[in-house]
Amino acid sequence: MRIFCKLEYLQRTGSFKERGARNALLLLDAAQQKRGVIAASAGNHALGLAYHAQQLGIPATVVMPKFAPLTKVVNCRRHGATVLLDGNNIGEARRRADDIAAAQGLTYINGFDDPAIIAGQGTLGLELAAQVPDMDAVIVPIGGAGLVAGIGLALKTLKPSVRIFGVEPERAASFTAAWAAGKPVQTEIKPTLADGLSVPKVGENAFKIALALVEKTVLVTEHALAQAVVRLMELEKAVVEGAGAAPLAACLAGLLPELKGKTVVLPLCGGNIDLNTLGRVIERGLASDGRLSRFTASISDRPGGLARFAGVLAEEGASVIDITHDRAFASDDINTVTVHCVIETRDADHVRAIKERLAKEGFFTN
Repeated sequence: MRIFCKLEYLQRTGSFKERGARNALLLLDAAQQKRGVIAASAGNHALGLAYHAQQLGIPATVVMPKFAPLTKVVNCRRHGATVLLDGNNIGEARRRADDIAAAQGLTYINGFDDPAIIAGQGTLGLELAAQVPDMDAVIVPIGGAGLVAGIGLALKTLKPSVRIFGVEPERAASFTAAWAAGKPVQTEIKPTLADGLSVPKVGENAFKIALALVEKTVLVTEHALAQAVVRLMELEKAVVEGAGAAPLAACLAGLLPELKGKTVVLPLCGGNIDLNTLGRVIERGLASDGRLSRFTASISDRPGGLARFAGVLAEEGASVIDITHDRAFASDDINTVTVHCVIETRDADHVRAIKERLAKEGFFTN
């Protein structure tokens, strides 16, 4: 593919969510602005709302799931918002936000289904049409479906030939479930690297708009997401969160072969990834890429046994990251020991070559 990346992770609060937040806040009447607003968000909508509410002098409260990335929680508070952590997912956080909104008379701003939010996200589509006039397709990450609805509506209005594709994590496939049911349905979601897409039920308004615009939706694995995050760091020098890397993950996994040779836009929609999470993602991405390999081997427990084993690894160009001995649960042969190894390698072919060489030298691996 001929790929263009839309760098939404470089927005002031690190994601595209500012577009809709600013639009929704500006459309409130004076009384609503004075009372304040509230939202439930895994982080990026909360950040966008907090930042622009502060800019406009509007009180803001955000309810985040208990396990929201720390960097997003801290930055929301820095932007002056009242932050509450409640619920194990965005659905549970939403219920708490609704209760507070009713009790305090606050205006609830849905991060993906409010018409003003969808319209604001659509500005991204307007920019794509101007910046990449010859695009054939765009691959959009889907959580609550507000972004794909806004982008799709803008692009299909201006350029009806542009193809709209969606991508979701396998562990949070609420749009796929809605597509199958013909309407938004409650979906079981599991923890995912793409936490920004972890929405158990897509928006009613967003789904109605997106259903007629999206040609196909694909699901990506956690390994593909991790690999995409690593690729973007290496090739684009971009630190992008799992949700933002999802479009590239779909490409790397070969899930959209119909786009071969086409001009494709990938919205890198967010970069608010916790540093501790980033470290784990990098390791998983390297493992998925065949650049970290873990295996066990049986070696001689006599003097020189480990040196011989390590020598073979060195000759094959592998770097040992970690190696531990397991004598208690080794084979019946008291002269052998099981070692657990983590090595740094070039790629999957390199891993296979190393294991073949070890087998040739009499080391049994698994």
